[in-house]
Amino acid sequence: MVIYYIGWERFYMTQETVTIENKTGIHARPASVFVQTATKFKSKIQIEAKGKKVDAKSILMLMSMGLVQGTQMNIIAEGEDEADAVKALADLVNSKFGEE
Repeated sequence: MVIYYIGWERFYMTQETVTIENKTGIHARPASVFVQTATKFKSKIQIEAKGKKVDAKSILMLMSMGLVQGTQMNIIAEGEDEADAVKALADLVNSKFGEE
C-alpha cells in the first residue's frame, strides 16, 4: 500500500510491479481477459509501463502500450477493493494469462 498526501488530504492506493512472461506479450486475447478481470472491481485501476499510464479497463488503451515479453508494468488501484483488484490482475499476469 502506498500513502500519499495532497495538501492535508491523505490518499491510499495499492500497487504491484509484474513482468510479462508470456512469449506473445499482451495481444488481443490476454488484453481482453485482463480488461474483463479489471472491470469486475469498483476501484480505479491503471497500468503504468514504458513511461505511460493508462486505464486498465480500456482494451484499446492497454493494447496501445505494446506490452511485450519482459516488460515490467505497475498495476495501480485506488478504491474500496484495490488490494483484491491488484492481486487478481497480478495473478493473471504471473500465470501468463493461461497461455503456456
